[in-house]
Amino acid sequence: MINKTFESIASAVEGITDGSTIMVGGFGTAGMPSELIDGLIATGARDLTIISNNAGNGEIGLAALLMAGSVRKVICSFPRQSDSYVFDELYRAGKIELEVVPQGNLAERIRAAGSGIGAFFSPTGYGTLLAEGKETREIDGRQYVLEMPLHADFALIKAHKGDRWGNLTYRKAARNFGPIMAMAAKTAIAQVDQIVELGELDPEHIITPGIFVQRVVAVSGAAASSIAKAV
Repeated sequence: MINKTFESIASAVEGITDGSTIMVGGFGTAGMPSELIDGLIATGARDLTIISNNAGNGEIGLAALLMAGSVRKVICSFPRQSDSYVFDELYRAGKIELEVVPQGNLAERIRAAGSGIGAFFSPTGYGTLLAEGKETREIDGRQYVLEMPLHADFALIKAHKGDRWGNLTYRKAARNFGPIMAMAAKTAIAQVDQIVELGELDPEHIITPGIFVQRVVAVSGAAASSIAKAV
């Protein structure tokens, strides 16, 4: 019997080791897998490379992971915002590396990894610092930059509902990068508000099929309720 559900956050994140590359879902705080991030901090894993939309907000979630000294490098599209002071302090002190990727390229590089695409050409970033060291090519009179796919060892994502096969549905903006990150990682770990019986999810509403998900864990009722209201 296929059963991808885990009883606790701690068991769901087991096996994440030093040096892992981890995709973290979320668009700001919308869809941020806060409990999984807290579980990752508790593992004590270090020298992590994090791929995410941003570099953390305030001192929670991804920012808390940075504060713990667990992260060596961040790959994201939006590292600077009004409440990203944790990352800002670490970066200015030379304690963390940064690779800035334009948002569209970030999404496509993740999608390319999950779809088995070896590389792709994008016009975004041509003639800027973001294109330095990358192959460029003129196609139909327009200049393009060769972009490589982004793979990960793990993806931490948040969904609304899941079943024991790993099928997932999302709630509004919490969906964001979750579906493509699940495809691009060797092991996708989803925290959900609710685990439902097999067959309860309408196949037409399933966004991430279970084939792309290896672990599913439900957050506590109180935590799930508060997070759902936030997004």
